This record gives sequence, C-alpha cells and structure tokens, in this order.
Amino acid sequence: MSHRVCPFWMGYLLLCPFRRFGQNPDKILAPYIGSGMTVLEVGPGMGFFTLPMARMVGPSGRVVCVDVREKMLAAVRRRAALAGLVDRIETRTCPPTTLGIGDLAGKVDFVLLFAVVHEVPDVPKLFAEITPAMKPGARCLVAEPSFHVSVGEFDQTIAAAAQQGLQLIEQPRIWGSRTAVLSPVRP
Repeated sequence: MSHRVCPFWMGYLLLCPFRRFGQNPDKILAPYIGSGMTVLEVGPGMGFFTLPMARMVGPSGRVVCVDVREKMLAAVRRRAALAGLVDRIETRTCPPTTLGIGDLAGKVDFVLLFAVVHEVPDVPKLFAEITPAMKPGARCLVAEPSFHVSVGEFDQTIAAAAQQGLQLIEQPRIWGSRTAVLSPVRP
C-alpha cells in the first residue's frame, strides 16, 4: 500500500543513533512484546524497530515485515544477518493494494505501525487487513509524526481503525509522535 511513501534515502536518516534518545525501541516496545510472540510490522524502513523486536521475541518468536519497497526489505535482511537475527525475521514485499497477510489470520500478538499510516492511500483497508490477523487481546501501536500528521488527521486514523473493529486502549507518550494503542473488539 503506497501513497506518500518516503524515499529510500530517508531510511538511512531514520537509522541515526541519535534517534534513540527520543524514540528508544526497547523502551517503547517493552510493554507490548515478549518472548515467543509473532509481531507484524508494516513499513519497517531499514529496521530501526525491527531488530530490537526480533531480540524481544527471542528464538521462538518471529517478526513479519511488510513493505512495498523491496529495497527497504533488503536493507532489513542485511542488517538482520549482521546482527545474527535473520532467522527471526520474515520479509514480504506487497503490492500497493494489499498487505498480503491473509495467512496470518488470528496469529499476530502485536502490530507496529510507526510513521506509516499517513503513507497509505486506503487507511480503512489497512486496518481491515490487520484486524483479522490479530489474536484476541493483541495490541497495535500506531505512531504518526506530529510534525507531519495533524490532530484531526490522526483522529481520522483512529476512527478508521474503530470502524474495522479496533478500540483505543491507551495513548502512550512517544517523542515527536501522535500515538494510540489499539486492540480488537471481540464478541
């Protein structure tokens, strides 16, 4: 799913070590990810969050990364190989119209949508594909850059998620971001 996709070169900037001062993946994700979990990350860039998540899920877990850009996923795989984490990370190139995650129905413990929803042309469809993949009690962290996404736009994102069966659980503070943690509403 592509719309206003950030350019490939921006991926290098997003890996900047100084980013950890405001957006430390270990601190941000620790409340949501544990050993043995299956994690879905849409739009991983070059893996700023991917590698820490792979460490968190441990040898028995896995991180599934979906992106429209094979070039970004290739960078994730290279970095994962160097870190000895390649066996925990699965990468999938998707077409602009679907995530292609139907095989993950009811298997995902945590979904990360970090600075990606504003790039998606059909936000309701994004959440319509993610919701069935989530286990009961699973969490989805949505974080959008506050300098790029207005409060109104973020509220529309949360409303689109609610229409697809996700409810707002909390809004953690993450530097430079508008955030929401969502969970499936199950009968």
